[in-house]
Amino acid sequence: MDGARLEAIGLCKSYGDREVLRDVSFSVTPGTVLAIIGPNGAGKSTLVRLVTGIEPPDRGRVSLDGVPVSSYSRRQLARRMAVLPQTPLVAGGFSVYDTVMMGRHPHLRPWRGETNHDRQVVERILWETGLNDLAGVTVNHLSGGQRQIVALAMVLAQEPDVLILDEPTTFLDIGHQMQILNLVCGGTAGRGREGRRPAVILVLHDLNLAALYAHRTLLLRAGSTEAYGSPAEVLTEDHIESVYGIRPRVLRHPDAGVPQILLPAPPWSALDVQGWSSAGGRGGAQWATTPDPMPGGNRKERMSCNS
Repeated sequence: MDGARLEAIGLCKSYGDREVLRDVSFSVTPGTVLAIIGPNGAGKSTLVRLVTGIEPPDRGRVSLDGVPVSSYSRRQLARRMAVLPQTPLVAGGFSVYDTVMMGRHPHLRPWRGETNHDRQVVERILWETGLNDLAGVTVNHLSGGQRQIVALAMVLAQEPDVLILDEPTTFLDIGHQMQILNLVCGGTAGRGREGRRPAVILVLHDLNLAALYAHRTLLLRAGSTEAYGSPAEVLTEDHIESVYGIRPRVLRHPDAGVPQILLPAPPWSALDVQGWSSAGGRGGAQWATTPDPMPGGNRKERMSCNS
């Protein structure tokens, strides 16, 4: 098998009288990345629960290589699909090595420990994620960003055919954000069994990251599909205004050639309230000398900065 095709067709989900998802469809194939984007409450997390079989849809179906996800046992599905949740639960008392080895659990035989192959997989993942020097360190001694990478390494150790990351960049600085997405979408660490590249689903809030890393983009609005296609087709000024209520400027990345979102400037009156002034004009910044609250001097405050 060269990989797995994950397909969702006509997914609908309601909780009581509240309709959360309505007729959502998509597919993702081996070696490609799908970004699911949309505002808070658009149905992204619910969609992940349906796709992973945690909850059944009211209508529609999810299949993996043509087989309904609901027909897999949890262990069978864990061998094919790995999920990094919004808030990964990483036990702090274990070493990095032991934590990543937990990702091999779906492949272990009952009443038997890990094999040489399991150890080789973990050692490879540790090396490729840059965690090899931290293998013996307990997780509770790591920074938040390092813990996130450990959690990612654990799901990569499952060697999944489908990898789902639910808001993996939350709480991370831009360096760690790109490190994680580079590992998953571009590096060798994302490869599964026999070097195959998995199908990847990213749930993201950052539209610019979605454009940089995804081949296809699904934009949700109030539980329905606003747009589905390439980043260039989905991340338009009209679609973004319709979903988020703001009209940005959409530019082209000078190197990657993909859309990048430039947010609209806030009203000048809002800047003035914050102690900024537009008196400097669009050409530069204006500084003013104001009384220093400490005795014996003045301080400079930057009043405006316009590019």
